[in-house]
Amino acid sequence: MFDASVLPKLSELAVTIDDGCLKLPLQGKGTKYKIQLTVEKVTDDEDIPPPSDQLAAVQNARFSGHVLVKSILCRPDGGSGLAGQKVRIFGWVRTGRLQGKGSFAFLEVNDGSCPAYLQVMVDASLTDLSKLIAKGTCVVVEGCLKLPPQGTKQKIELKVEEVVAVGTVDQVTYPFPKNKQSLEHLRKYLHLRARTNLMASVARIRNALAFATHSFFQSQSFLYVNTPVITTSDCEGAGEMFQVTTLISAAEKLERELVQNPPPTEADVEAARLVVKERGEAVATLKAAKASEEEITASLAELTDAKLSLSRTEERSRLKPGLPKKDGEVDYSQDFFGRQAFLSVSGQLQLESYACALGSVYTFGPTFRAENSHTSRHLAEFWMVEPELALADLEEDMDCAEAYVRYMCTWLLDNCYDDLEVMTKNVDEGCIERLKLVASTPFARVTYTDAIELLKKAVAQRKTFENQVEWGIDLASEHERYLTEDVFQKPVIVYNYPKGIKAFYMRLNDDGKTVAAMDVLVPKVGELIGGSQREERYAILMNRLEEMGLPVEPYEWYLDLRRHGTVKHSGFGLGFERMVLFATGMDNIRDVIPFPRYPGRADL
Repeated sequence: MFDASVLPKLSELAVTIDDGCLKLPLQGKGTKYKIQLTVEKVTDDEDIPPPSDQLAAVQNARFSGHVLVKSILCRPDGGSGLAGQKVRIFGWVRTGRLQGKGSFAFLEVNDGSCPAYLQVMVDASLTDLSKLIAKGTCVVVEGCLKLPPQGTKQKIELKVEEVVAVGTVDQVTYPFPKNKQSLEHLRKYLHLRARTNLMASVARIRNALAFATHSFFQSQSFLYVNTPVITTSDCEGAGEMFQVTTLISAAEKLERELVQNPPPTEADVEAARLVVKERGEAVATLKAAKASEEEITASLAELTDAKLSLSRTEERSRLKPGLPKKDGEVDYSQDFFGRQAFLSVSGQLQLESYACALGSVYTFGPTFRAENSHTSRHLAEFWMVEPELALADLEEDMDCAEAYVRYMCTWLLDNCYDDLEVMTKNVDEGCIERLKLVASTPFARVTYTDAIELLKKAVAQRKTFENQVEWGIDLASEHERYLTEDVFQKPVIVYNYPKGIKAFYMRLNDDGKTVAAMDVLVPKVGELIGGSQREERYAILMNRLEEMGLPVEPYEWYLDLRRHGTVKHSGFGLGFERMVLFATGMDNIRDVIPFPRYPGRADL
C-alpha cells in the first residue's frame, strides 16, 4: 500500500523500498491479497551504491593523480559498478551542450586512453559553463560517479563537484569545428590531429602493434639491438639515400665570413713575409753585436709573433668560397665523419654482426629513403622491424615472418577491439574480418616463377595490368594484390626471386639464377615483409658485389663476418607503417605515422 504523499509519480521513478511493515489486509469483498506492505520509506535508485562485491575501487594513474577514462568505461559493466566513487578525471571536450536553460551542461570528455567518452554533468554554480562547452577545451574535474537515468545509452556518468582546471579554446582559430574533417585537412595540423577520434584510434593501434612486436620477439628470446641511424653503408645499393654532411653549413658560414672579413691579398702575404725577414735580420744583428740576453730574447719573441702572423695570413689567403675540393671532387675528408655518411635505409647489415655473435636479434627504428615519390604508399622517413635469425634458412625465415604477422593480428583483436570498431565504422568495414582471416589462416607459399605463371594465366584470361608480366620483373603492387586478394584470397609468401632484382647479400640458389629471397603479401597492402637467407659464403658474396658494381672497401667489415666464423643466418624487414595500414584499412600511409615526411613536407 503506497501513500501518494510519500511517493509521487511512482511510474516515472526507479526506486527501492527501504522500510515498511507487512500487514494483513482488511478482509472483505474484493480483497485478493493475503498480505500487504505498508511503505514508510523509499530511495531513488540513483542514490543507492551497488553491492560491496561490485564496488571495485578504480585506481588513479600512478604519476598524475587522475583516473583514466578507460578504467571507468572499459569494464565489463561499462562502469556501472563504480557508482558512488569519487574520482578526478581530465580530458578534452568532444561535445558540450547547455541544458536546463543554462543551469547545467553535459560534456563528453575523452582523455585519449580509449575511444569512449565519459559523460560529465557540470552545474552552473561551479563555473562559467560557456568556457567549458567548446570542442577542444581541456578540463580537469572532480566529482562522484553516478548511474544515469534509465533509458540513456550511458552506463555511468560523472556529476562534477569541483572544476579544478580549464584550458580554454579560441573558437575562432581552432581548426576542428564540430563537423567532420577530411584527412587532407587534418594533415595541415599535425600537432592537433591526434585529438580527433579517428587519428586517436590509429595512434592506439600503432602503439599496440609496437608493443606486440617487442612481446613477440622477446618471447622467442631475440635480443633487441639499436642499430645506427647514420651509416656509411648502402644496404639496398639503390643510391636513394639522404646524405649527412656539415660541409654545406661550413661553406655557407665561410662565405659570410669572407664577405665581412675579406681574405688577405697576395700583397698582404708579401708584407707579412717581409716582416718575418726583417725580424730575422734584427735577431742576427743583435747576436753578431753580442747584445744582452734580454734584448735578444725580446727580438726572438717578435720574430715568433711575425712567423705566427704570416702562417695565419697564408692560411686565410687560401680560403675559397664553396665546398672543399680535391682532384676535382668534393673532399669528404674534411667532413664531420671524415668520409661520406648517410641516413640509414636499413639496420640489417649492422644487425647481422650481432646475429653472428649473440644469436637471434632484432631492431625496430626509423629508416630513411630519398625517393621523390608522392604516392600514398611511400614516406621519406618510416619505421622498420628487422629481425635476424641465427642458423635459420629461408624456410625458417618464412615461418618466423608468418608467425609474427599472425601474432600481431591476434594481439589487436584481443587488446584493441574497440579501436578496430572505430576503423570498421569510419574507414574500412572489412578491417576486423581481414585481421581474423590472417590470424587464423595459414599463409600460401609460391615460388616467384609459379607466381609469374599465375599472372600470365590471368592476362591470357583478359585480366589487365598496367605493368607488363614476364619473368625477371619486380612484382608491382597490382600484381601482389591480385595474387593475395584474387588468386589465393589470403596472405601469400612469394620466394626464390631472380638475382638481378634483389640485393647483393641474398644467398644465391643452386640454379645460379635465383636467390633465397621472400616477400609476404597481404590483402589491401600488397608487400608487407621482404626478407632472405643471407649469403654466408665469402667467395660468392665477393662475386655478387663485383657483379653489382659496388665498391668493396665500405663492406670490408661485412665481409669479415664471412672471413671469421661465418654462420648460416636469415632475416626480414617489416615496414611498420604498412602494417598499420593493413590493420586500420587507412588508404594513405601519411595518416598512420604521427609526423609524416615526404617530398616537400617536413612539418614540425
